[in-house]
Amino acid sequence: MNKALAAIVFAVIAAPSWAQMTPEGLWRNIDDKTGEAKAEIRIQANGAGVLTGVLEKRLAKDAKPEDVCKECSDDRKDKPLLGLEIIRNAKKAEGKDVWEGGKILDPENGRNYTLRMTPVEGGKKLEVRGSIGPFGRTQTWVRVQ
Repeated sequence: MNKALAAIVFAVIAAPSWAQMTPEGLWRNIDDKTGEAKAEIRIQANGAGVLTGVLEKRLAKDAKPEDVCKECSDDRKDKPLLGLEIIRNAKKAEGKDVWEGGKILDPENGRNYTLRMTPVEGGKKLEVRGSIGPFGRTQTWVRVQ
């Protein structure tokens, strides 16, 4: 009886941290070159567990509400940056706390990169890697509470 009670108490205390080990939520992306916050991106799952991410707020000093994705070459060309879907089709890797297989768009250059997202520090941060072949870069995004 005591062991069962201890297990329940542990599960209740630990549950919030388990729930955070996912990319779902609101994230502030930090430029890996300048260290400045650039935007807030909301990552959500559809019914099939596939993640998408939408640029919800721009934080750069020179950001204008009317800015569009001039460099995009797909269906996002000339679409407003606010509300733009920059993450598409990310799926959880089997047996790991890693989401991959999707693409991430860099609206500054219009390129789509292969995506890999890994929650770290108990889900408080998200390592976001975009790559083309063996070349890529990783940014650390911070969860917005």
